[in-house]
Amino acid sequence: MIPLSRPPWKGLGKKIESQCRKALYDYGMLEGANKIAVALSGGKDSLTLLYMLKGILGRGFPDAEIHAIHVDGEYTCGAGVNLDYLRAICRELEINFITRKSTQTLDSLECYSCSRERRKLLFDAAKSVGACTVAFGHHRDDNAQTLMMNLLQKGEFAGMLPKLYMQHYGCNIIRPLVYVPENEIREFARQTGFARITCQCPVGQNSKRKQVDVLLDEMDALYPHARHNLASASLKYGSDKAKNP
Repeated sequence: MIPLSRPPWKGLGKKIESQCRKALYDYGMLEGANKIAVALSGGKDSLTLLYMLKGILGRGFPDAEIHAIHVDGEYTCGAGVNLDYLRAICRELEINFITRKSTQTLDSLECYSCSRERRKLLFDAAKSVGACTVAFGHHRDDNAQTLMMNLLQKGEFAGMLPKLYMQHYGCNIIRPLVYVPENEIREFARQTGFARITCQCPVGQNSKRKQVDVLLDEMDALYPHARHNLASASLKYGSDKAKNP
């Protein structure tokens, strides 16, 4: 059975849609975008993003053509996801589904090189269909983690920007879920029926990001609004260094 979610949502779905709309409006994410590519790993974040954009575009925002791009491969963030499953969801939503293949192997695997290759594949695929705006499923907690990683590893107080022009690729990155906590996305995925453990990367399971997430759990126990406050601060002090990789 293919899990589908369409507006009008109630309860949590309505709340996530509202947060997504606010981010799109606050940061002008859709300005000049008549085609949008969604980085679709097949996990809870990217699928929530896909459903939300499909439901929002043309309803209070200009309509835009959506393309879903999945980077396949044995060692990627989408490893283990059934391509037919994603293809069927996109077919039901009337969204063009595009796949690209990662070259990562276990011997060469590490997060930085994998991320760079994945982004190049995503941007090249997006531009092949005329989409110069690429939407990623990064949420509020991702931004809090990024802020802490930059602070602890580099001494820089910088998070991810909600909208960023990637000069090297000639594309805009947008992050419409930047206001949404991960626990809300997780529950929405469970309610909708697409909550699945998808990332099987052996490096990612014990990455610095995972370790920082545990640290944030400990901080949340002492300061209940720690994640929210760090993510809010990161929006004020986001880094644009990624525009020139």
